[in-house]
Amino acid sequence: MKIRVICVGKVKEPYLREGLEDYLKRLTRYTEVEYMEVKDEKISPSSDADVIKKREAERIEKALVPAGRLIALDEKGQGLSSKELAEFIQHHQVQRTQVLQFVIGGALGLAPSLLKRSFMRLSLSKMTLTHQLSRLILLEQLYRAFTLIKGEPYHKG
Repeated sequence: MKIRVICVGKVKEPYLREGLEDYLKRLTRYTEVEYMEVKDEKISPSSDADVIKKREAERIEKALVPAGRLIALDEKGQGLSSKELAEFIQHHQVQRTQVLQFVIGGALGLAPSLLKRSFMRLSLSKMTLTHQLSRLILLEQLYRAFTLIKGEPYHKG
């Protein structure tokens, strides 16, 4: 099974970039992983949020692969514990799901069209997180899930 993480915009902070690179490297021990950043739209006080989300959604759509299950990260999504995420991934491994595609929107979130077609909406926290920090948290939780599946000692919860 392949994991794809598709995000809107670039990570600017070096500490986040380093963390992303570290967890991407760690994940390759367990699965094929691909991390993509699609261009974000500039936001100004006169910007129309729906137009921005629609344009970003068009870029995300081009990055999606047809065989993949779309998991949209959304503040109103389903919250999972680390163990539940591991069980979700393991279920898809057993079912021979080819690709799980995790999508993180830009500063304004994801367009309704992407949310509607998603297989699952996932929330990382009840707290509001920046879309850039969400990437690092997602990769860490994916890594934690694979260590749980393999019975390795990383998880202490």
